[in-house]
Amino acid sequence: MTKTAHQRILLKLSGEALLGDEDYGIDPKIIHRIASEVGEVSQTGVQLALVIGGGNIFRGAGLAESGIDRVTGDHMGMLATVMNALALQDALESVGVDARVMSALSIHDVCEDYIRRRAQRHLEKGRVVICAAGTGNPFFTTDTAAALRAIEIGADILLKATRVDGVYDSDPEKNPDARRFDELTYDKVIESKLGVMDANAIVLCRDQDMPIRVFDVFGEGNFRRLVQGEPIGTLIS
Repeated sequence: MTKTAHQRILLKLSGEALLGDEDYGIDPKIIHRIASEVGEVSQTGVQLALVIGGGNIFRGAGLAESGIDRVTGDHMGMLATVMNALALQDALESVGVDARVMSALSIHDVCEDYIRRRAQRHLEKGRVVICAAGTGNPFFTTDTAAALRAIEIGADILLKATRVDGVYDSDPEKNPDARRFDELTYDKVIESKLGVMDANAIVLCRDQDMPIRVFDVFGEGNFRRLVQGEPIGTLIS
């Protein structure tokens, strides 16, 4: 067993992370690369759960802006996360990793219901747990779902996978002079409106002392190196 800095981790993946070079849906190259890295970490003995978004297919808030009822739009977004979770489960199984999709919405024919103790048991048996359908409630983002699930399963840390290598004081894709932070407090993130995760998620993590690390998921080997203890990205604590 390789030495790791954390025994139990929750990884938050956005749906957009699965887009790759595609305009919509899932890029097979990206999901198989993510599955390979997740599998590599899982095989070191780290207990690993994931929460995945659905923005590559549907985003509830965006649908609401187009005229669809917000509750209906959020339920559509939750179902999109189930589709992504099933695709990731298949990709993990193709590289020999045992995985379970657990949904906050009951869809018995395709996945298990999310039950905290059952999720913990899967983790203890070395299975990767993929949490889908957010919290199961409208008006809550998958960021909040990730914070909630991380706390519920007793994770050591919540890893927020993004397209950039940490948290900046402004958008680094628009401002070349943006400054990256190595560490931040929860209150600083909220007060400065840095947009790392929604405020509900940050407050939940702050109140339960759940550290968050924001890192670039597209940097090859970043996930493995981070799990081994390298200070990649930005730590919020």
